[in-house]
Amino acid sequence: MKLIQTPLADCFVLEPTLHKDDRGYFFESFNKRVFHALSGFDVEFVQDNQALSQYGTVRGLHFQRGSDAQAKLVRVLQGRVLDVAVDLRPQSSTYMQHFCIELSAENNLQLFVPRGFAHGYSVLENNTIFHYKCDNYYNKSAEGGLHVLNNNLQIDWQIPETEMLISEKDLLLEK
Repeated sequence: MKLIQTPLADCFVLEPTLHKDDRGYFFESFNKRVFHALSGFDVEFVQDNQALSQYGTVRGLHFQRGSDAQAKLVRVLQGRVLDVAVDLRPQSSTYMQHFCIELSAENNLQLFVPRGFAHGYSVLENNTIFHYKCDNYYNKSAEGGLHVLNNNLQIDWQIPETEMLISEKDLLLEK
């Protein structure tokens, strides 16, 4: 596995080592010892989540507040997404900056989104399956979010605004 730095502090991409032959491929999607050795983070994931979405779906930008904050390790099992992380840590040198990366079943890349970040993604292909590990349990009373069309962030979701499928809950977030 290879760690690739992003422009955001503590947020990075993991590229697995694929073992290919005429049968297909095999790779380790997560190994705690390797993850710690590469990143220095000692993360204990406690919850896995999975979502099936169609083209145009935009989910996010979500986060958990305070002691319920979550670090996430995200990847795509089928299809493609544009994955977005936004640094919300006021003390960070990359505060309110965002990073985007295409994650797909084809490239097998994973993004580590640390605690204190908002996270979201746009679905670039029908029947996309998105999977993520969290290091803290979800707490509805601690949830927060930024509108995906937040004027200050100017994120290019690679989906025309007229084709975006955004939940009613996310549409209520402040732009």
